[in-house]
Amino acid sequence: MSAIRKSVYQWISARFMDGCSSYNSLEVRKSCRSKEQARAVFSQGNVPHAKGLIFINPFKAITFAKQHGFPLVIKPNVSGFSRGSHFPIRSYSELWKAIFFAKLWWPATVVEQYLEGSNYRVVVAQGEIMSVLQRYSPFVEGNGAHTIEALIDQENKIREQMQLYPCIYPLQKGAVTQKFLKKQKLSLTSIPSKGEIITLFYRISLAPGGVVRTIDKQTIPQVNQDLFKRVLSLFDANILGIDVILEKGIETDYRDQKCIFLEVNSRPYLKMHDYPRYGEKEDLSEYLDSLEQLEIAQTDTF
Repeated sequence: MSAIRKSVYQWISARFMDGCSSYNSLEVRKSCRSKEQARAVFSQGNVPHAKGLIFINPFKAITFAKQHGFPLVIKPNVSGFSRGSHFPIRSYSELWKAIFFAKLWWPATVVEQYLEGSNYRVVVAQGEIMSVLQRYSPFVEGNGAHTIEALIDQENKIREQMQLYPCIYPLQKGAVTQKFLKKQKLSLTSIPSKGEIITLFYRISLAPGGVVRTIDKQTIPQVNQDLFKRVLSLFDANILGIDVILEKGIETDYRDQKCIFLEVNSRPYLKMHDYPRYGEKEDLSEYLDSLEQLEIAQTDTF
């Protein structure tokens, strides 16, 4: 049976986790698998996080919405790369639809309060802030002259010239994008004004065309850095990719704004740190060399 589990895990790693690190023990990885586990640790450690619950019965999510209001986020309790996640949800009809699609990915589902702000991936390794990225959903910026379709073509050409593929993906112009634009009373032939940001899809992930920007770690207040490091110690991990949303931004003291820690990733996708669309690529070799020296137990076991 152990041989079968090992083979399955190797397939999962190859299929879904190419480019993800493997510097934590099996025990740590098990403690980080679900959103429920992360929220429990955040609560114990007094780390700001969203109110939420895990549910099988969809009516529990409806009750949660009645108690806490919108916007909300629906996501599978176990997933990665934002698969099955839907946000921001602003109505009961959107909530029912999100529940249906999330459960296609995983039966146990999370409903949480949603904070509109800046989304970050903070990688903490061995007690140090290794790298910080701001993450963006797919978008184009208007120039007052070109259609959204033309702006998509221009952006995709820039990504190709920057050699961001295949880690960063091209923006899409298909049915999903067109449907999302229609909700905004836009189409591919619309001409945005100069400087206007047009979001092409709600999800903040790479697959639909999202991008990342490197953040200068020196601009992050020490109190924020200390909080991220404390999260690492709470999970007793060697490395974590911490997902957090801050209303005003990571350069502002988290105590002076709304702040929600979403989840932790025990096998953070470090490959994307080599392909920023904005900002300079960082040299992370010093951190990686140090991590490579660790003796990690059961790295090939799920």
